[in-house]
Amino acid sequence: MRRARAVLPVAACMAAGLLLSGGAGAQTKEVLIGGMCDRTGPTQVNGIAICPGIQDYYELVNSKGGVEGYRIRYMEIDHEYKVPQGVEAYQKEKGDGAVAIMVYGTPQVQALNQSLTEDKIPGTSPGFGIAASADGKRFPYLFPIAATYWSQGAAAIQFAKEKLGGGLNGKKLAYLFYDNPAGREPIPIIEDLQKIEKFELRTFAVPPPGVEMGAQVLDIAQRYKPDFVIAHLFGRSPSLAIKEFKRVGFPLSKVMGLVWASSEHDIVAAGGWPVAEGYHTLTFAGIGDDYPIRQEIKAMYKAQGREPSKAMDDTVMYNRGILWAAVHVEAVRNALKLNGGKQPTGEDIKKGFEQIKDFTLGGLVPPLKVTDGDHEGGGWVQVFQVKDGKFVKETEWFRAYPEIVAATVKKAE
Repeated sequence: MRRARAVLPVAACMAAGLLLSGGAGAQTKEVLIGGMCDRTGPTQVNGIAICPGIQDYYELVNSKGGVEGYRIRYMEIDHEYKVPQGVEAYQKEKGDGAVAIMVYGTPQVQALNQSLTEDKIPGTSPGFGIAASADGKRFPYLFPIAATYWSQGAAAIQFAKEKLGGGLNGKKLAYLFYDNPAGREPIPIIEDLQKIEKFELRTFAVPPPGVEMGAQVLDIAQRYKPDFVIAHLFGRSPSLAIKEFKRVGFPLSKVMGLVWASSEHDIVAAGGWPVAEGYHTLTFAGIGDDYPIRQEIKAMYKAQGREPSKAMDDTVMYNRGILWAAVHVEAVRNALKLNGGKQPTGEDIKKGFEQIKDFTLGGLVPPLKVTDGDHEGGGWVQVFQVKDGKFVKETEWFRAYPEIVAATVKKAE
């Protein structure tokens, strides 16, 4: 059987070194969190920055004594963004005693949702996964914990409306998407909003692996001629889309990438910042270096006599890794407070997630409030734009059409 590679720097270095020094009793004072990663495979350009962000945050927490007397043991397995390897990783981590799982990838979330519920292990999928899982009553052990694809789609429509001015009635919008379950996920909310805002909509599918889309971009730019384009792409396809729109002369100021089409590596691969000037990007975590938590991580590296990870340079993806790890730590903290400091179970961690509120991590995280009914945390996003060689913040945190999104969640099958 083919085994995804296990990468365990936090568990191996921190647990083996620090925990053993504390004696047998200290070894039992740990919480195991399982994680999947794609350091290899078609979307590795994201994983190679997100996953170091996760590990660095857990290491920082452990360097400060852990959480309420417990150390975080993080077990990362590279699943190559493949469903069979993802299922195998889940079974391995569950068997080793993980009380929460960082599930990576929409197809993987769909494959594992039932298992999470049956095993009573909370799984997280920030910014991807099953949009209807915002409903914690119907999906008790699945936590999108950041803006779902439905909230992202709604935000893109609201932003287009504001940029175009005068409403969307009669305007032409294009939706360019990677043709897999994740790429198709925002379509229901966009279609619901089409009926309300009365804009014209055409969708353009890009077949996997997303390395060719010249025909689609040409069709958009020269035949359909939309007023605004929403691009829901990931892996290597976002950079190609930027290059293609630039090549055919379509203004990138009329293009917004949803959260997985929007990072420094996409800009560099497209040909650099001047090529992408004007491009809008949606995000569910802060972008850039100006956050206290990043400075703490750099200080940790310095204290250890190491240079900071190069992954920190891709601030979009690295910062998402910080957010992802941070909400788990907060859930563990809440769980331990709720159960009196006992070894937490998956059910305890679930309750811990549902107690997250007023948690912003110095502005890097939106103002999340997670409840037993809302596992999304509100659906907050920000918009940045490529301007003068960097990402410049265009908006503060906002939610778009929350009543419409909630109605779509409610009627989802």
